[in-house]
Amino acid sequence: TGYLRKRSAEYMRDWQVWDVLSAEALWHSRSGWDKLGKWRKQNRAWSWVMHGCVLELNACPWLLSLEPSLFWWSAEKNEQLLQFWETYILIMETLEGNQVGALRMFESENKTLTKEGILHFLELYETKRLPNSFVFSEFVIGPLMDALSESSLYSRMPGQSIGACPPLGMRLQKFLATYLTLLPEEEKGSFLLKFIQKMTSRHWCAVPILFLSMALASIPACKVLGAEGLQALRDVLQCTMITHQILLRGAAQCYLLQTTMHLTDVEKVSFPEVSSFLLSLRPEESLRRDTLLWTELCSWLQVNDRCFRNSVTSDLGRQETSSLCQYVHSLVGQYLKASAPERENCFMPDWFEAKLVSTMILLAADVEQMKNKYSGKSNIEWIELEAFLNPLLDVLMKLGSNAYIPTLRADKSLQLLLKLLQTRWLKCSNVGDLDRCDLYLALIPEIMNLCLKVNLKKMSSIKNFLSSLINASIRNLQERNSEKEPKVKEQIRKVAGMASLAAVCEIMDGELEVHLESLPSVDALKKFISFSQFNEVLKKPSYVEEKNSLQEETTSQGWGKIVARFVCDQWICLRFVLNSSATLAQGCEETSAMSLSTAERSKEILQSALEALSILPSDQVSPVFDCMKVLVPKLLGSSEALCIEAFDLAWKIISSLSNTQLIFWANLKAFVQFIFDTEVLAVAASAKGQAYTKIKEIIFKLIDLSTTKTGVFNVVLSHCCQSWIFPTVDERSALTNAFLNAGNYSELITEACVFGTVFRKDQRHIQDVHAFIENLGEKCAANVATESANRDDHFVRICAVKFLCLLDGSNILHKTFMEDIFIKLLDKDELVSRSRTRYYANSLQHRIKNRVWQTLLVLLPKLNQNFLCETLDRVFQAGFSNNQASVKYLIEWIVILTLHKYPQFLDKFWDCFCYDEEKLKKSICTFLSVLAHFDIILQNTSEKKPALKKALLVVLQWCFSHNFSVRLYALIALKKIWGMCRMLHVEEFEALTPVIESSLQQVENMHGTGNARRNWQRIQDHFFFATFHPVEDYSLETIFYILPRLSELAEDEWISLSRFDRFTDIPLPAAFQCHSRTELHGLKPSDWSQQDMGSHLAEGDSQTEWTDVQKKIIPWKNSTPSLDLEMAFQDRAAKLGKSNSRLIVVASLIDKPTNLGGLCRTSEIFGASALVVGSLHYIQDKQFQHLSVSAEQWLPLVEVKPSQLVDYLQQKKTEGYTIIGVEQTAKSFDLTEYCFPEKSLLLLGNEHEGIPANLIHHLDVCVEIPQQGIIRSLNVHVSGALLIWEYTRQQVIKQKQQQ
Repeated sequence: TGYLRKRSAEYMRDWQVWDVLSAEALWHSRSGWDKLGKWRKQNRAWSWVMHGCVLELNACPWLLSLEPSLFWWSAEKNEQLLQFWETYILIMETLEGNQVGALRMFESENKTLTKEGILHFLELYETKRLPNSFVFSEFVIGPLMDALSESSLYSRMPGQSIGACPPLGMRLQKFLATYLTLLPEEEKGSFLLKFIQKMTSRHWCAVPILFLSMALASIPACKVLGAEGLQALRDVLQCTMITHQILLRGAAQCYLLQTTMHLTDVEKVSFPEVSSFLLSLRPEESLRRDTLLWTELCSWLQVNDRCFRNSVTSDLGRQETSSLCQYVHSLVGQYLKASAPERENCFMPDWFEAKLVSTMILLAADVEQMKNKYSGKSNIEWIELEAFLNPLLDVLMKLGSNAYIPTLRADKSLQLLLKLLQTRWLKCSNVGDLDRCDLYLALIPEIMNLCLKVNLKKMSSIKNFLSSLINASIRNLQERNSEKEPKVKEQIRKVAGMASLAAVCEIMDGELEVHLESLPSVDALKKFISFSQFNEVLKKPSYVEEKNSLQEETTSQGWGKIVARFVCDQWICLRFVLNSSATLAQGCEETSAMSLSTAERSKEILQSALEALSILPSDQVSPVFDCMKVLVPKLLGSSEALCIEAFDLAWKIISSLSNTQLIFWANLKAFVQFIFDTEVLAVAASAKGQAYTKIKEIIFKLIDLSTTKTGVFNVVLSHCCQSWIFPTVDERSALTNAFLNAGNYSELITEACVFGTVFRKDQRHIQDVHAFIENLGEKCAANVATESANRDDHFVRICAVKFLCLLDGSNILHKTFMEDIFIKLLDKDELVSRSRTRYYANSLQHRIKNRVWQTLLVLLPKLNQNFLCETLDRVFQAGFSNNQASVKYLIEWIVILTLHKYPQFLDKFWDCFCYDEEKLKKSICTFLSVLAHFDIILQNTSEKKPALKKALLVVLQWCFSHNFSVRLYALIALKKIWGMCRMLHVEEFEALTPVIESSLQQVENMHGTGNARRNWQRIQDHFFFATFHPVEDYSLETIFYILPRLSELAEDEWISLSRFDRFTDIPLPAAFQCHSRTELHGLKPSDWSQQDMGSHLAEGDSQTEWTDVQKKIIPWKNSTPSLDLEMAFQDRAAKLGKSNSRLIVVASLIDKPTNLGGLCRTSEIFGASALVVGSLHYIQDKQFQHLSVSAEQWLPLVEVKPSQLVDYLQQKKTEGYTIIGVEQTAKSFDLTEYCFPEKSLLLLGNEHEGIPANLIHHLDVCVEIPQQGIIRSLNVHVSGALLIWEYTRQQVIKQKQQQ
């Protein structure tokens, strides 16, 4: 010990070590690790040095005062730290030189390793001894934040529920809050400023910037940021606008505003700077007036009122403070002023100022209300609000009397009024690109809304105004130009007239209860529109007249844009006329112009609509769709070709807009309301012609589009379900029963029941973050401010299931429809089973089958006896299929419920046991599981003894099966049935009593070292036999949430009952609203999944604390695994950096665990870069593990299913790999003559069929092994081993030659 201490001290005084450890800041740079590895190679006593360092730190505490310091010590945790450093030394000594780089976690390409490194680093906050050094701060702002920019790091950990905060998000909050509290006051501001500026230095994705903003908002309140910090936060706000994830964008804005309120030193910032920051927030996404965030902002302004820095310095040079009321007073006054140069400018003022002033007025008003509330005043006096609005009221009062008021001032006052009204009623729509006409017209519905809320007496004057507006607009439009070349003012007057009529029509089409239809001018409007020529294009005006501002305005916008606006307004007016009149000629006297029949006039208008679709911009076609919805049903019989042309052109427009986020959804909604209008569907279905076929074709096109653009199917299904089961009162069709459409287009519901794609990992990650934000509820204002788009894929299935839940089995139409859906779902299940008999857990095929049987389970109670009698055989046949566990449980449940309700079907059930053993060997456990609930099946029958006798005879024969699992299921069923026999005293089986009871007793008391006794106990404790009650547990929550969770379906298949309540406006019947029993909620997935996961338990890690440094170690074995099994095994070997080879061995076609285990061992020994298998579940097989001898823990394993091989091979070709098949073909190379490229991919065939023909043409070359014997084939493991060795031998020779 003395010698070791002396040697350690000598090495410790070698300052070369400390230079590397401290000055290079091991975590800060790559060079630190490189120098450390180089120094370690040159000093064999590396481990003694580090051990000596630890001992000397105890003896010499002065070493801890070195700055900057990497290591620090705690005498209280001496034992733990000694054990840690000894383990660290052993790992460093065990790893080879090139593997030390694996510890550079923040720079690793392996995201799992990076995540582990960051999580452990952030745990430093628990020590409360974070190093206070410039190097550490630079590391946090530099490499740490660079690493935090990766979105995938913020994923949930296994075991976390959906909607929980990811571990990295929680630790980031605690780390940042702790680190800031430990920093000196003078350094906090500079650190935070650099941190925030770093967030603007690159293009961050939505997820990282959200959690960084949340971490900033969690810092305890301290006044450290000034004007520069506020500007930096505003820059971060601009960065959030890049993402199209609206909810995440809004949430980030909320947290950045909270950061501003917590960290800003109000004495260093002014109200203009604060208001400019607030204006960067979008009210439709975050800062809305009815949110808790708005209240928190008002409270902050109230507390800090008169503390903000004045934007103007006093004459004495002293910095004065400003109050909110003073600032808003001056803001309103400055806004309504118009200087002489501005008065000459006739262009519309910028809306930014109006938005700023209106926001600050409302904030000041709410702060005043808050002050009055806290002061205890019973009558609130809006003194300040009146003072703010008086200047605006003065201008508004003069608009009708003072002809000399500046145009700019009038425009500004109306803009401010409009913004105040829109914000007051929480409307956040952008009117966009307004000229004065748009401004005035936009004010009309807002003022009407205000009058309806406040003063109904004013409505008469508004109606008079609207009548005058309609009459004046019609006169302007009817005027004929006397000159050949129209002038600008004349044409703009026509545009304004049509826009005015469109605005009035939209008001009457809206939900405002103003009853304007009784006005005489409305009849004149209908008459004028009915006789109008549609798609009338205004002739471009002449610019010969003197140049003026109006001419500049029209040329700047473009005459084409103005004409498109004019045409669109025509169709808005026509939409109102069509919706309010039975025929176009209603209310009009007969004239020569209306001599055409209504059908001919409708055809003429539909042709004009097609023309309008071809000339209008995509964002203005919605009113045309609405008009076509009225016209097409009238013409389907006489002009079907024209209607089909309308369908095709409408679909062409929608499909072309699929990548245009801003206008796609509004147009899609109008398109769906047109194509899937109740009358359109009914007329097309009654004729069963080409239009009916075209609509069904569009249905499947929309479903196909939904797989790439989430939310499309949601819009279609929501509209159809609402219109079919809750039809509107004002149906135009004689076909009053809208539910007929459900039967005619049942494919829509069938596809909806099984809809949903298998999401990529990044898509699931975004959904998880969305769920986390939604779970915050009102605490995050974005949940209140953002409009729910209902674009979740669960929406489709929930909507379909709720639709089915509302159906009534006593209604003949409902009954027929449900039976049709039941048959079609069974057909879909059989189709999936035939197309791919072997499918993998959580694959798309598995999910479709699971969704099919979930829906069938929902429908089951609504079906009558005769129908079930006809279809029960198909249910039994499904039980014979090779199904995944979750599907088997659903089939068993359906069989139990059917036999429980109709015991007379038991004879059909007994027939299932009469098939030959070959058919029953994989499915008999399904039917034996049904018998394990025989007590529930016989609840509704009085004659139980004959059924028990038959059941006992059936079960006893399977108790002697060769298969151990079958015997277990038979015994569990026997135990149940025999218990019932004893309770009922069935005398026929008295002779068998000793045999059966001794057998059951022997099973209960079985001994031995194997798994038999353990498996017997587990199957008795199994959820399906011990806890589950098929009748009492029947609920939507059990079907769609509990069962998928316990059967280990992917989490994106779990649908909670709260989602059924939250999604769609379709009500859920009370019978389906009940929750599952509490006994089910407490069960863990392992309790449920053991039935189909094999009869063996995973062997525990019996490895004791190792002492032999020569033994291979797995330092990451106990680290938290990734969510994906594939990543868990792939990353383990990558962390160790063992392999240098560029050889990939693909064994996806091999399905025997012994061959795969041997190949895994061979590939690891000869340094292959990866082994590709068809399923990573083989790794758990005992035979695989026996042959691999832990090679899978050191070799990257990748899962590529056989169906995915073509895409995988093509991908590897693009990466420069040569695809080599081990196969005998006419052009195959002899192994002894073939030269392997460095980047080689070796594809091995199946044990029996070899490489399929469809893969042969994807190979670059085939290689065969020369043979001398009679037998013409080798074991696939042996063949693979020969080629792997030959590749390795050639690469070793090449390396030696290069050296």
